[in-house]
Amino acid sequence: MNIMEDRERRFHSPTKQKVLLLLYAGVALGLTPSINSQRWILKQLNKEWKQINRDYLYRIIREFKYDRLISWKEKEDGSVEVILTEKGKKCAFNFNFDKMEIKEPKVWDGKWRIVLYDIPEKNKKVREALRGKLKNLGFYELQKSVFVYPFPCKKEIDFIAEFFELRNFIYFIKTPSFSNDEKLRLHFGLV
Repeated sequence: MNIMEDRERRFHSPTKQKVLLLLYAGVALGLTPSINSQRWILKQLNKEWKQINRDYLYRIIREFKYDRLISWKEKEDGSVEVILTEKGKKCAFNFNFDKMEIKEPKVWDGKWRIVLYDIPEKNKKVREALRGKLKNLGFYELQKSVFVYPFPCKKEIDFIAEFFELRNFIYFIKTPSFSNDEKLRLHFGLV
């Protein structure tokens, strides 16, 4: 594995993606003219930042600086201003939840990816949002809480689980086969 592949792989951590998106949201805040929109963004940002372990966050920020995704300036009062670089903005955009896509390889590896979840009733809205996102990404709904996809998608599922804060309720299985998969092969054009 070369250095570039290693760096690219490091950004697949859901927490790192979340930090990059939160920094990107700060840029959006600066571009938002509406006071109500700014308040909403600030409220969401504050809530999300508090959920990230501080030591891990500082380590991520140092990595981002090393990889030139951010720059920072120390102010006279001792505080630090973190600035997302153009490279950082491009990287954050790649993880944009609404524009997320799963790239299909030219050749299928013959393995099925199965996403299962068991989300409590009190999180019904989030469960429905997850179901909608999986359908939007092209997953086949085998049952209400079981979705199947033929192409690599682990990093996307990890990101979605982190985004919806459902890591403890989502299971990911990769298997070479399961019974009666002919219908799925037809559905995905793999015959």
